[in-house]
Amino acid sequence: MARKPVPAGTAKPTSAAHIVSLVRKSVPPMHRAGIPFVVGPLAVAALGRRNRWVRTAGLGAAGACAAFFRNPSRVPPNLPGVVVAPADGEVALVDTATPPPELALGTEPLPRVSIFLSVLDVHVQRSPVAGTVAEVVHRDGQFLSADLADASEVNERTSMRIHTADGQDVGVVQIAGLIARRIVCDARVGDAITLGDTYGLIRFGSRVDTYLPAGSEILVLPGQRSVGAETVLARLP
Repeated sequence: MARKPVPAGTAKPTSAAHIVSLVRKSVPPMHRAGIPFVVGPLAVAALGRRNRWVRTAGLGAAGACAAFFRNPSRVPPNLPGVVVAPADGEVALVDTATPPPELALGTEPLPRVSIFLSVLDVHVQRSPVAGTVAEVVHRDGQFLSADLADASEVNERTSMRIHTADGQDVGVVQIAGLIARRIVCDARVGDAITLGDTYGLIRFGSRVDTYLPAGSEILVLPGQRSVGAETVLARLP
């Protein structure tokens, strides 16, 4: 059977271009906050390239850091009124709790979902709802293990409140952990943020709490694994 001719002006992809395309689809991009952590070990590997142990250690550290700061693409659900997971990890708590005062969500307990991130999880945070950033406040604190209940109150944290187009307010809190010593939040008050947008990162083990309006329907259970921007945590009232 004769092959169909390639239409004029259509470039046939080369094997190299195809391989590059496959690699780009398979290897997630890296959050820019990880660049210094990758460049440093690469520099060590380059300077010690004649020493096999130094070169191997440098390349291994660079690869580990690149994996930690990975920022894979995600596709949020096309459903109205849902709250998606702000982070990858294990659902550690599903309860009600008084939100941090800086969120200005009142003093009554609200539904809360806490997600614990191990050092092996993706560590970027994503917006649980679409809306306008109404509040961003950083509070210094302790560095207890992030899986402890007290960590929500006493650990260093950055709290963000998002006001949705339907008039709902959702709070999301990045909490530092025993090893995590740096919280990055790129969102600013007044920013328009879409569902599943990457807005921040916590380095090396942490926790993210989501505070929901009263009457929200929680759809996850403790022990469940969440995928940032894709797992539906709840439906808003």
